[in-house]
Amino acid sequence: MSIDVEVVATSSLGDRSYLAHDGQVAVVVDPQRDIDRIVELAGRWGVRITHVVETHLHNDYVSGGLALARLTGARYAVAAADNVAFERLAVSDGDEIVVSDQMRLNVMATPGHTFHHMSCVLHGPAGPVGVFTGGSLLFGTTGRTDLLGKQYAGTLAYHQHASVRRLADLLPDGAQVWPTHGFGSFCSATQSDAPASTIGREKGTNPALRLEADDFVTRTLAGLDAYPAYYAHMGVANAAGPGLIDLTPVRIADPEELRTRIGAQEWVVDLRSRKAFAHRYLTGTLSFGIDGPMSTWLGWMAPWGAPITLLGESPEQVAEAQRELARIGIDRPAAAATGAPEQWAGNEHDLGELAVATFAELAAARAGQLPHWLPHPDVLLDVRMTNEWRDGHVDAALHIPLPELPERLVEIPDGVVWVHCQSGYRASIAASVLARAGRQVVHIDDLYDTAANAGLTIVRTAGAKA
Repeated sequence: MSIDVEVVATSSLGDRSYLAHDGQVAVVVDPQRDIDRIVELAGRWGVRITHVVETHLHNDYVSGGLALARLTGARYAVAAADNVAFERLAVSDGDEIVVSDQMRLNVMATPGHTFHHMSCVLHGPAGPVGVFTGGSLLFGTTGRTDLLGKQYAGTLAYHQHASVRRLADLLPDGAQVWPTHGFGSFCSATQSDAPASTIGREKGTNPALRLEADDFVTRTLAGLDAYPAYYAHMGVANAAGPGLIDLTPVRIADPEELRTRIGAQEWVVDLRSRKAFAHRYLTGTLSFGIDGPMSTWLGWMAPWGAPITLLGESPEQVAEAQRELARIGIDRPAAAATGAPEQWAGNEHDLGELAVATFAELAAARAGQLPHWLPHPDVLLDVRMTNEWRDGHVDAALHIPLPELPERLVEIPDGVVWVHCQSGYRASIAASVLARAGRQVVHIDDLYDTAANAGLTIVRTAGAKA
C-alpha cells in the first residue's frame, strides 16, 4: 500500500495545501478556508480524513482547518504553544501523530516564520517520505520573518536559519519538501525557484543551507518588502477559530444603486480583464481583474471592513471573486452586478475608456515622436514595490508603490500620468484609481523587461542587488 500526497494549490494567494493518504485514511495539512475542494478530493480518492494539521497560525489566509475537522470528525493538530480559543490536539516538538498503520507524522519545532511554527515529517512503512514545512524551508528560499512585527524579524531570522539546518541534518536527501508558501505568497522571503524539491536539492540551492547564520540574516532582512495590510487580521481570526465560509450568491444591484455607491466613493470593483476594462468601463469603478491576484491587491488596498461591490461578466466570475475574497476574511460583498458596462451604466455619459501604450511608445514620446492618438506624458508613475524599484527603474519616473497610491495621490504632479508596473496588472489598478480621482491617465500595459530594449534609460538605486 503506497502513500500519496495530493497538492491543492491556491495560486491566487501563492499557497498550497496537502492531502496525504494511504488509500483508506488521510491527513490534511494547512487547508484553505474553502474546504469543499478538500472534501471533494477525499471523496474522489475514497479516503476518510482522520487528521487535520496546521504548521502554524497563518497570516496570509483564513484557515479551513477547524471547519474541516468539525465536518469530518478529524482530530485537529495545532502547536501546543499557540494560544487558541478552540479545542485542538495540542502537539509539540517530538510528538508523533499516528494516522494509520501505514502512515504517521513526526512533529518538529521549526521556529522562524512564527515563534511556534512546526514542520511535520511524513513517515511510511519504509521510513521518512517527506516533510510538510509550512513557512520554514521553501523551494530555494524560506518564509519571511517579520510578520509578527519588525522588532522580532532578526530574532526569528536566526531561528529560521537554525530550523532549516535542523531539517536538513535529520532528513535524508531524497525526502520530499512540501511547503505551504513560496508560490507568489508574500509570506515567502523570496519566490520559489522550482515547482518541487527535495532535501538534497535544497542543500545545494537554499541560502539558509549555503550561508552562515549572520550572512543569512543580513540577506533575509535586507530583502523584506512590504506585505498586505490584511495580514494583520488573519492571525487573529485563525487563533479565535474562523466562522464557516458563506458562498451564497451576492445580492444584485441595479444601475441606480451602483451610481450611488460610486458617488459615495465605495470600492466598486470591475473583475473583467484589464484589456476589457480599458476598452469600456463604468466611470468611478476600479479594475481588479479576476485573471490576476485580485484578492491580494484588493484586500491590501481597500480599508478593512469597507463595502465592496463586484462587477463581473457572469455570475460565475462574481462567484469566483467571492470565493477568493472569503479566503482572506472578506466574507460578504455588499452587492454585485453581471453583464457589460452598458448594462451597469445609467446612461452613455457614465462610460469611459483608458488610453493604453507600450514602453516603445513611451520612448517615442520622450524622443519627440509621440503617436497622435496618445496624450503627452507629463508624469511617469512606477507603482511596483520598493525592492523592484531599487533593482532598476526608468529614468525620471516617480515611484509610489501601488498599495500606497490611494493615500498619496496629492504627490503626483499635474498633467497626464503614464503608469506602469512589471507586467501591466498592477498598472491597470493604478490607472483606474487615478481615473476615479479625475486624472488623465495612460496605462502602459507592457512588460517592464522590454523598457531597456525600447531605448529607455534604466537606473538603479544604490545598494540594490547585483
